[in-house]
Amino acid sequence: MSREDDVMASLIEVEDPEMKLSVIDLGLIYSVKIEGEHAEIDMTLTSPGCPVAPELMAAVHRSALATDGIESVHVNLTFSPPWDPRVHATEDGKFELGVF
Repeated sequence: MSREDDVMASLIEVEDPEMKLSVIDLGLIYSVKIEGEHAEIDMTLTSPGCPVAPELMAAVHRSALATDGIESVHVNLTFSPPWDPRVHATEDGKFELGVF
């Protein structure tokens, strides 16, 4: 398993408090890049006006930082491309959201 996969595995525990699904199943994590002991994470939100944005970003930061071999993390928030559950959610996430 790659170090990026290790970080993604850590992030499965981060749950969107409104949707009650992990950020992985929702497809909110667009990319994880590792440079040495630093992780760069590109993520989005279900909507630009998400009221839990700071809380969710902090949870992603904490979980990624808890990954073995990761000493620093930067979470980049992006809305490009816009989140679409039909495109970004996992199969489990789509099922839970009722997206077929």
